[in-house]
Amino acid sequence: MKRKLNLPIVPNSQLNLHPLSAAADSSITPKPKIFDEFALTDRVGLVSGGNRGLGLEMALACCEAGARVVYCFDLPEKPSDEWTASRDYVAKLGNNSRLEYFSANVTNQQALWKKTEEIGDIEGRMDFCVAAAGILRSGTDCLEYPAQEYREVLDVNTNGVLFTAQAAGRQMSRFGRGGSIILIASMSGSITNRGHAWVSYNSSKAAVLQMARSMACELGEKNIRANSLSPGYIYTSMTAAFLDKQPHLFDVWSSMNPLGRLGRPDELRGVVTWLASNASTFCTGSDIIVSGGHHSW
Repeated sequence: MKRKLNLPIVPNSQLNLHPLSAAADSSITPKPKIFDEFALTDRVGLVSGGNRGLGLEMALACCEAGARVVYCFDLPEKPSDEWTASRDYVAKLGNNSRLEYFSANVTNQQALWKKTEEIGDIEGRMDFCVAAAGILRSGTDCLEYPAQEYREVLDVNTNGVLFTAQAAGRQMSRFGRGGSIILIASMSGSITNRGHAWVSYNSSKAAVLQMARSMACELGEKNIRANSLSPGYIYTSMTAAFLDKQPHLFDVWSSMNPLGRLGRPDELRGVVTWLASNASTFCTGSDIIVSGGHHSW
């Protein structure tokens, strides 16, 4: 018995006209569609860890792609100067996009659910989510790792990612439009960082990889996609805390990938926009590694 393919019905107006059709009909004017596929026009998003660093860079990229609004949240009661400058920048883009900020702890599941439901009431939709909040503690021998510190890392990096994804996913399910959940993992979820005793961080990020796959399988029937994004060594405020104390690590880390350098936060903008947009509608349950080729050696 042949299996019936459950293919989405796409209006002809949304399909790229085949070059052969254009060749046969001179009245057809070719038009690039790829930019439309990456556009986030009128979409609503949620970003944890959005006060600065990777989270804010990703939120900004989504606004530039046309999102109606991206709600950023983080621990500080008031947003950073960097976030405020980004909000003002977005307001001047002229595409009716905006950044909003609220203070929240990713480990407080019920508070996140309630706040995101309020956002749903205001906006009438929820389209994408980037769970970017995370912490990294100093290296400790795996045989001596303190229980409380281990729990704290997993509470933020694993539980907090799930609670953020739940908050957004519940609204995606509520409005029935589908959506894209992007969980920020790390290359440390699939490899071990040589020379660093990071058992808590590595374990927490490995859990995020499986979380994305599990959510993808459960939510696919609702047209809600879930993927993980695994950055390599990116120069952020979190990694700078290690590099400032151990400057020699800059060259060590840089030498560990074929490009011979650390990554920049802006080098994740494209893949996040792709995952949030219609350009990636058949991508779910995947881990996208952006590590400068760290895994290749």
